[in-house]
Amino acid sequence: MEPSGYLDRPDYRVDVLRQRNLVRVTHEGVVLAETRAALLVAEQDHGLVLYVPRADVRSERLAPSDHTSRCPFKGRARYWRPRDGAEPVAWEYPEPYPEVAILRDHVAFYQDRTVVQIGTADPVTSAPAPRP
Repeated sequence: MEPSGYLDRPDYRVDVLRQRNLVRVTHEGVVLAETRAALLVAEQDHGLVLYVPRADVRSERLAPSDHTSRCPFKGRARYWRPRDGAEPVAWEYPEPYPEVAILRDHVAFYQDRTVVQIGTADPVTSAPAPRP
């Protein structure tokens, strides 16, 4: 495995928060994933990304892509495309660096190639206080 970018930039931030909100991902009206256990990733030099547990991804609707890449802070990524499409719509880090090991077995989806919907958490904990 190539060395982590944290060696040169130990202050680089990749913050990961567990979410209870319903997250549904669709592509051309077809549900690709649905979960209440997403990870919200806020990376220092990138936008927010939701990662869905692999168990909640409808993998029968995806096929491996030939595309790969490497993030110096997360590791080597592999990509997924719709079964009937050529362009990748999702990626994952099968062997993430130890600093972001929580990303293992999670898949992220491009927000400009899919529709990522965020619903309410269950149970909702921010209900208004009852009136006297």
